[in-house]
Amino acid sequence: MVERVSTMQDPRTYAIKTYGCQMNVHDSERLSGLLEDAGYVRADEQDVADVVVFNTCAVRENADNRLYGNLGHLRPVKTEHPDMQIAVGGCLAQKDRGEIVKRAPWVDVVFGTHNIGSLPALLDRARHNAKAEVEILESLEVFPSALPARRDSAHSGWVSISVGCNNTCTFCIVPSLRGKEKDRRPGEVLAEVEALVAEGVLEVTLLGQNVNSYGVEFGDRFAFGKLLRACGDIEGLERVRFTSPHPKDFTDDVIAAMAETPNVCHQLHMPLQSGSDRVLKAMRRSYRSERYLSIIEKVRAAMPDAAITTDIIVGFPGETEEDFQATLDVVRAARFSNAFTFQYSKRPGTPAADMDEQLPKAVVQERYMRLIEVQEQVAWELNREIVGRRLEVLVAEGEGRKDTETRRMSGRARDGRLVHFAPTGSVVDREIRPGDIVETVVTYGAPHHLNADGDLLAHRRTRAGDHWEAGIRPKTSGVSLGLPGFGTPQPLPAVAENGCAVR
Repeated sequence: MVERVSTMQDPRTYAIKTYGCQMNVHDSERLSGLLEDAGYVRADEQDVADVVVFNTCAVRENADNRLYGNLGHLRPVKTEHPDMQIAVGGCLAQKDRGEIVKRAPWVDVVFGTHNIGSLPALLDRARHNAKAEVEILESLEVFPSALPARRDSAHSGWVSISVGCNNTCTFCIVPSLRGKEKDRRPGEVLAEVEALVAEGVLEVTLLGQNVNSYGVEFGDRFAFGKLLRACGDIEGLERVRFTSPHPKDFTDDVIAAMAETPNVCHQLHMPLQSGSDRVLKAMRRSYRSERYLSIIEKVRAAMPDAAITTDIIVGFPGETEEDFQATLDVVRAARFSNAFTFQYSKRPGTPAADMDEQLPKAVVQERYMRLIEVQEQVAWELNREIVGRRLEVLVAEGEGRKDTETRRMSGRARDGRLVHFAPTGSVVDREIRPGDIVETVVTYGAPHHLNADGDLLAHRRTRAGDHWEAGIRPKTSGVSLGLPGFGTPQPLPAVAENGCAVR
């Protein structure tokens, strides 16, 4: 890192390091927006930031070791830069609270999942009082959507439809850290989507711990399907995705909305966790393998081209070889295009951590490798079937780590598959940028990606690509309209003027 020479007139700089799920990534966009509204500017990567924020995860294995290791590396940096401030937020902060300052007394601010809006004030208070400030609320203070956000992407945006979770899965600590489910009103969601589209964003992902239980707070069990259809009425919105649904709440109206709304992508990420009914019961997952596979069957009947992905945990306490074989059976039957697979590990504070029959690491590892082998074979078969097919690809940045050496670019097809393509052909008369749309033909299918090495069939430049080229990222002001109805909301002056300012 390079030491930045500052003056009294220089604004303070910030850097945010994010761990964990999509919800954390989106929370970090909110933190960026808050800090920039408070006068901070994002630090260059090579500089020492005046404020370093860790947005933590408590779900991933060794999350605490990773945090305290990084805090340890920053200690000598802070000694050299005494005005530097370090803040820790997110799920691990919600869980560990004051323990963080005890273990790392050079931390200045600790804040929880329910009060991310307090960060600028806590930084000011810690600087004024010359002592650590720890503030952890037990319930949501302000819905995150009411806070400003500096978006990371010029072409794709997260839009929260709910926070928290009402489920009680025995392996999961999220409900105790994020709280009970709180739903946004449909009008607020649609207003935020419209604000993003007005700034050139082509794709939104509707985000929640359990998106298809959306509407529980305002008594409409069909609210999520209606929300998908309403997104279809927003002009300029080309792709709609969502994550993650829970099989127990999945209803036929959502499948119909996906199939009948042109801009809703034929992609479904639906966590399985286990194919064993006995293990699912121990996990408190209130569905069974037959129910899960019936949803997959209905999705494929309505959308034969749908790409279905999942999450699977291997080695849950008490899992037998028979249970594991049941999981492999479901993987073969469901034919997932991709699976996020995890080896079970204890999470303090969860019921599963105290269960008997914790499995030896060697057993879990061996089963995990067998699962990977089966899933990769299924995914490879599916991707080989796509060879020769014409695909529309939204060009992305940083998706292909070998793009420079292979002279390819990368992006996502409408079904979410990763596509590496050759940026060549007579249709390419100007630079292809992240955010642009290309059409190409698949020439090779690998287990985790597709290659398209022929000339492009089409290239469409977009406003999102223009913004990427200019180094512009959207900034959304907080959206809190309280509108209960569905359908595209009427333009409101506050949203039109301040809802999404690109800077």
